[in-house]
Amino acid sequence: MQTNKRKIINDPVYGFMTLDNDILYDIISHPYFLRLQRIKQLGLSYLVYPGAVHNRFSHTLGATYLMGLAIDVLKCKNVEITDHEALSAKIAILLHDIGHGPFSHSLEHTLITDISHEDISKIFMQKMNKEFGGALDTAIAIFENSYHKHFLHQLVSSQLDVDRLDYLARDSFFTGVSEGIIGTERIINMLNVTDDNLVVDEKGIYSIEKFIISRRLMYWQVYLHKTVVSADCIMITALKRAKYLLQNDHKIECSAPLKKFLANDYTYNDFEQNEEILELFSMLDDYDIISAVKAWKYSDDFILSKLSQKLIDRKLNRIYISDTEFEPSTIDQCTKQIAQKYNISVDDASWFVTSGKLENHAYDFQDQEIKILFKDKHSSDISIASDQLDRHFLEKSVTKHFLCFPKELNINL
Repeated sequence: MQTNKRKIINDPVYGFMTLDNDILYDIISHPYFLRLQRIKQLGLSYLVYPGAVHNRFSHTLGATYLMGLAIDVLKCKNVEITDHEALSAKIAILLHDIGHGPFSHSLEHTLITDISHEDISKIFMQKMNKEFGGALDTAIAIFENSYHKHFLHQLVSSQLDVDRLDYLARDSFFTGVSEGIIGTERIINMLNVTDDNLVVDEKGIYSIEKFIISRRLMYWQVYLHKTVVSADCIMITALKRAKYLLQNDHKIECSAPLKKFLANDYTYNDFEQNEEILELFSMLDDYDIISAVKAWKYSDDFILSKLSQKLIDRKLNRIYISDTEFEPSTIDQCTKQIAQKYNISVDDASWFVTSGKLENHAYDFQDQEIKILFKDKHSSDISIASDQLDRHFLEKSVTKHFLCFPKELNINL
């Protein structure tokens, strides 16, 4: 009996979304893609925003829905897009995040240091393309920006792509942070193409200004929220400690796939040349990490146990944010106090102190610039066209430094 693959999905952000082609259903039914249901979109942000438990699965479906809207708008403006290209663009955005590891960006360079999630997405797409008999050829070309219609890639990845349009709207919805609310529908309706580049009609300039400002605000209020940063640091350090112990012949309790990635430092070549590694990665998700951390809470290694306890029981570290880098003497003071408080060596105490920097730049002049299309058919970068967002504002990259250490310490900075 033939299964009906033309599905209607009820999304809390957009309402009813339709899967209008059988291959879209086949892709989201694939085990590689279903894994995204078990990977949170915002990592540990739910520790601050209880509603932020949405996943990569719903985000990619939302972005695919917006891709369909954008293509319909461009077609109405006489931009030539074939049915095959439209479907391929949807597939490209549907699979753009398939390479994300557990807890998304929180652990981006912890389990695997030599390869980005975009690279892993590409390898997943190539593997699935073999299974689908080459049906993803054009989608991969669009994803890689090797397809001759450059604007299709810009819809997938640029400073005004449907990926960003969805995650701002979705993350704002689930966190309740209203600063992230943007005019998604209006922005899409103002999209156009000139000289094979994605542009925005002049009437949409104020929506673009709000989009850029909203993204900057969402970084400080959600993505780089100091409590989330503190939690991320504990989780990252716990995994590094587990990796250190495992690679020094200590027994570590965790799932088989996670143990493989803790025991080995896999590279891009390993992923590309060894299908077994890709299969192992496809079995990794948030549940592997949380299950492991729950088990590590009872580890006989004091450091791993203490870090895991902090995360599971939400006894997060104190975090200080500064415009200037913290002095080495301050970090040393924290480390020595921890050593004394926990009765451990200074070297061991260093596992409980984390410092680093946070960077927020909402616009990148090195990337594809957002162009505004005027009625006389000439286009200008938003920094020139806008009377609100000049180049000085857009170029400004805010850097802040942070220092995390246990709240038990009596240190006031």
